Amino acid sequence: MYQTIIIGGGPSGLMAAAAASTNSDDILLIEKKKGLGRKLKISGGGRCNVTNRLPYDEIIKNIPGNGKFLYSPFSVFDNESIIQFFESRGVKLKEEDHGRMFPVSNKAQDVVDTLTHTIQQNKVDVMEESTVHSIAYTEDQTFQVTLNDQQQFTSKSLIIATGGTSVPQTGSTGDGYKFAEALGHTITELFPTEVPITSSEPFIKQKRLKGLSLKNVALSVLKKNGKQRITHQMDMIFTHFGISGPAALRCSQFVYKEQKNQKKQDIQMQLDVFPELSTNALEAQIRSLLKETPDKYVKNSLHGLIEERYLLFMLEQAGVTEEITAHHISNVQINELVKLLKGFIFSVNGTLPIDKAFVTGGGVSLKEIHPKTMMSKIVPGLFLCGEVLDIHGYTGGYNITSALVTGHVSGTNAGVFQP
Repeated sequence: MYQTIIIGGGPSGLMAAAAASTNSDDILLIEKKKGLGRKLKISGGGRCNVTNRLPYDEIIKNIPGNGKFLYSPFSVFDNESIIQFFESRGVKLKEEDHGRMFPVSNKAQDVVDTLTHTIQQNKVDVMEESTVHSIAYTEDQTFQVTLNDQQQFTSKSLIIATGGTSVPQTGSTGDGYKFAEALGHTITELFPTEVPITSSEPFIKQKRLKGLSLKNVALSVLKKNGKQRITHQMDMIFTHFGISGPAALRCSQFVYKEQKNQKKQDIQMQLDVFPELSTNALEAQIRSLLKETPDKYVKNSLHGLIEERYLLFMLEQAGVTEEITAHHISNVQINELVKLLKGFIFSVNGTLPIDKAFVTGGGVSLKEIHPKTMMSKIVPGLFLCGEVLDIHGYTGGYNITSALVTGHVSGTNAGVFQP
């Protein structure tokens, strides 16, 4: 009889095992793949963006999927606790832009090793390459876990830390939703977030802008009334199927939500490639460039204003043909060009599928979880943490923070739970 069985050896499962094993010697961690912390190893481009040092309110803002739920767990274990956890075990961290924290070594492996060494020292039993078939809550209020090979294990408490359904090659294929549902939990609709956006606009299909990246632009998802639902000012890239890059990834979940709201496939996005300039300032700059070289072709007068391919595409959209000189461009055409540069509207029709996403939206309903302990309100002794929950953030250390915090809180409470 174990005190706690943890299913899933990713960020939240490892942290749960580390926390649970400080109070109990009888902890079992079951992982279906070979090797622990597979998602941690590839996060942050192999450097592992282990948490974020921004204030709570800023972190919550960057977790648009139910981030407010984390205020309670943060009061127990927070981003500073994560930093302390790793630094006290010899992994020095450094802060980069937007509060992102990385190991000084730039090696995700150091983060994984710290967690695995901690659970080894605390004598956690680990079973790798072991797939859980089913979980039963017994009459004597214990949990019975059956593996695919029919082995059975019993525990007083159980932690589901199986991840979402994104990045399935790391082992997160949605098993946890099935287990939670079998134990009476509600799973909200699952959808991809932090994922590239698709479009069937002719200019996308013709690959006119394929591979073109634009720096520091403002990309918006528009509501039915044309107002902005969300805007992200970051870099982006045009692809052969639509748009990608940081700004697009952050907008992706809002594309999904607007499709639901508007009850239609195609919704509109808007691109402002000069977010730091007002419309008047941009117009003045363009007029000044044209005035300086009245005899040149417009495309040559405006050379260097923005990436060449985008400039030519915008001139074409504004009806400025190749042979028009700066002297001959009309006021209407100038105004149209400025308008397009400040707010080019195009339609998108969805995102790449969930297995191509960095993060899964949706999950176990938070109404059924005690935020202070992460214990189920439905089954005593059942704890849930990490991406299996209906919590999702932007990339930048926010999802890992959520996973490590909810993992630690789950483990601390599961490790002492008595039925």
